[in-house]
Amino acid sequence: MSIKPDKWIRRMAEAHGMIEPFEPGQVKLRDSNKLISYGTSSYGYDVRCAREFKIFTNINSTIVDPKAFDPSSFVDVEADVCIIPPNSFALARTVEYFRIPRKVLTICLGKSTYARCGIIVNVTPLEPEWEGHVTLEFSNTTPLPAKIYANEGVAQMLFLESDEECETSYKDRGGKYQGQQGVTLPRT
Repeated sequence: MSIKPDKWIRRMAEAHGMIEPFEPGQVKLRDSNKLISYGTSSYGYDVRCAREFKIFTNINSTIVDPKAFDPSSFVDVEADVCIIPPNSFALARTVEYFRIPRKVLTICLGKSTYARCGIIVNVTPLEPEWEGHVTLEFSNTTPLPAKIYANEGVAQMLFLESDEECETSYKDRGGKYQGQQGVTLPRT
C-alpha cells in the first residue's frame, strides 16, 4: 500500500461503499459504558455482531452434514446478548455490509478479548467482488456457557490489496453466498 492502511480503509469505504455502515475511528465507549471496540483500526476494521443469532442445538439428535444441513439444528434468538452452551457454537452476522473491491482479498480474525475467553470466531476469506453481510461462527471451546455481545466488536477484517485485478472474481463465477442478507446457513 502506498498510503497508510487506516487511510486506505477510509478511502475505500467512502469511495466504493466497501463497508456500510462505516465507523472511521475506533469506538470504545458508549454512553460512558465500556464496550468491545469496533471501527477502523491501524491495519484493519473491527466488525460488530448484529442481534440475530442461530444457536446450535442437538435436540433433534441429527448428524451435521454440510451437504444436507438441517436448519432445525438451530434455535433462532434476537437479543443484545447470546449465550452459547458449553462446547457448542452459534452463527450470527455482521452489522456491516461489505462490498469487496476486485483487487482486494479480506481475511477475518477473532478479537483477542473473545479468544482469551475460549471463544473462537471463524470466517472464511471474503473474495474479490464478494458482497453481503458476513456470517460469523462463534465456537465456545469452554465447559461453561459463553456470552457474545451484539453491536460490539467481535472480529477484525484485514484487507490485502493486489497490484492487479484477479482474472475471475467471486461475482464473475456466481458464488453461492453473493449478496447474502442475515445469517446464512450452508449451501451446496
